[in-house]
Amino acid sequence: MTTAPGALYLMPNTLDFGIAGTPASLDELLPLAAIRVAARLGHWVCENAKTTRAFLKRVDAVIPLARPLQEISVVELARPPKGRPAAARVAEAAGAAGTRLLEPARAGFDLGLISEAGLVGLADPGAVVVAAAHAAGLRVIALPGASSPALALAASGLDGQSFAFVGYLPIETDARAARIRELETVSRRHAQTQLMIETPYRNQALLDALVAHLQPTTSLSVSVGLTTAAERTRSQPVAHWRAHPLQLAADVPAVFALQAR
Repeated sequence: MTTAPGALYLMPNTLDFGIAGTPASLDELLPLAAIRVAARLGHWVCENAKTTRAFLKRVDAVIPLARPLQEISVVELARPPKGRPAAARVAEAAGAAGTRLLEPARAGFDLGLISEAGLVGLADPGAVVVAAAHAAGLRVIALPGASSPALALAASGLDGQSFAFVGYLPIETDARAARIRELETVSRRHAQTQLMIETPYRNQALLDALVAHLQPTTSLSVSVGLTTAAERTRSQPVAHWRAHPLQLAADVPAVFALQAR
């Protein structure tokens, strides 16, 4: 008898990754239905095995795991080498996902895929595993949870009917300034909100660059520490940001959004 393949579950993670302090109970941050699925899965693909096991300990505190943590298979998604063309890197990662990482699902076991924070495939490399699952004919099930770009957009008061998440901006000063002006032009032309993120210790540098290079009438919104006790959102014209500067913490994630007026 042929074994039916398992499903790939896209598991949401909390947004408090790396934030100091005692984490909230998992059932305050994720739907209970998603926690139930996490508790029964014995096979996982992730970005980081250590933090995924920490996540599973938080699951166990709400709903006991179906098997001991040390018996659960946790496999990391290897990041392809930098410096190669993007298309080649994606193809290589997708090939590896299809042949190795999805093997438990091919063998009939449900498999979990989890990001470091938020939803799988949004600002993380998990999309290559999802694409490989579709190519293999596996069932893909996305579970509900928080997404920092979506929450930041909702809290910003900027246009939520037309928006783009553009990820990270260049680090080099001139290239970053040029990209900021480009995004402002796109926003104005298409009446579209532009959202971006940065590594927390570079948050202040990005904020300073946005305030320096955007037009005074452009709306700028910054959301920090979403879903945590540190959460706050400030959304005002750039002219106001220049008159009232803000210092961002170097260890709290932030999402930035702009809309040209």
